[in-house]
Amino acid sequence: MSRSAGGPHPDAGAPAPSEWAGLLAAACRGEGLAAAYQPIIDTARGTVVGYEALARFPGYAEKNPESWFAAAREHGMAAELEAAALRTALRARASLPTNCFLTLNVSPELLTSESIRAVWREEGQLGGLIVELTEQTPIDSYVGLEPDLNQLRSAGALIAVDDAGAGYAGLRHLLALRPSMIKIDRELIQDVDRDEAKRALISMLGTFASHVDAWILAEGVERVGELDALVSLGVPLVQGYYLARPAPPWAALDMDLAHRLASKRPVAHKTVVRDVVEPATTTASAGLAADAFTDNPALEAVVLLGEHRRPVAVLDAGAAALGVVSPGMRVNLDTPLDQALARSMTRAKNQRFDPLLVTDNAGRFAGVARMERMITALTEAGR
Repeated sequence: MSRSAGGPHPDAGAPAPSEWAGLLAAACRGEGLAAAYQPIIDTARGTVVGYEALARFPGYAEKNPESWFAAAREHGMAAELEAAALRTALRARASLPTNCFLTLNVSPELLTSESIRAVWREEGQLGGLIVELTEQTPIDSYVGLEPDLNQLRSAGALIAVDDAGAGYAGLRHLLALRPSMIKIDRELIQDVDRDEAKRALISMLGTFASHVDAWILAEGVERVGELDALVSLGVPLVQGYYLARPAPPWAALDMDLAHRLASKRPVAHKTVVRDVVEPATTTASAGLAADAFTDNPALEAVVLLGEHRRPVAVLDAGAAALGVVSPGMRVNLDTPLDQALARSMTRAKNQRFDPLLVTDNAGRFAGVARMERMITALTEAGR
């Protein structure tokens, strides 16, 4: 796609305010636009089941989509630019892999504009498309959106709500729109493996989704720990940089990651340590552990391993810096949770709530089990 005539050189800085009108006019004609597609993964099967279309601006010096859509709103061209982005994304629709869906982002306040309506009319049947409503500006009432939403549904499209859990507005979306897909806000996904409150809220959103016949999708997964936590919570769909980055159509999932997901057995009732075990950073010495904390201040603990990958201790930043190694308590993967907790309470007070070192049947390190995870699992199992 070509850049607009008279536009800035690709190496120039951000557009001047006086340049935006001409640049937007060209982009609204589809010039300089492209689409990237980020895979959406089924956690139970380890397969790609859909893609999210994301607008890109390769023909211009300004690459940031947020800057473009913000400028379009300021110049009264938001609907025209979103329509151009939708058309660009839909060009690849005919080659969408079988049994995959395509999600498209639309601002709710623009849904009733003729520019957006024209895109749907051009497409005709909308089966396999999910219209994802993002909130760029507050929506006071959803009544005016109902005719357009009903028309989308009758043409075969499904409705998704973005950023669920991101405050009151997001919750209003859920209640007013009754979507077929609920995308969980990245703020809830970040460090979910280390935050029991986030786990509880995601679990509640999953329960809500099941009651209204919707899927939940966790976006912004960037670490293996986050992915493992979401799988353990039964979240069916995930996407994020850890899984696959936005790419040309149609990227596949890394085979090792696909196998990792497909081989994980679902856990209905957590009764043994294996059900709550988590990965952890490991080192061979306290000095290397201290270096790990320096490199990553967000680390909470590092596991010291001895010969044959046998765990020795759990170190925090202070212990690692001082070189203080106090042997940790080890439990087998198949130790019942109530027994593991009972053993934990026999430790010295200053170690009583440290994570347990989990081993396989050969005594090799398999991960850690945190007290809060074990307590929560037992509480849920007793309901």
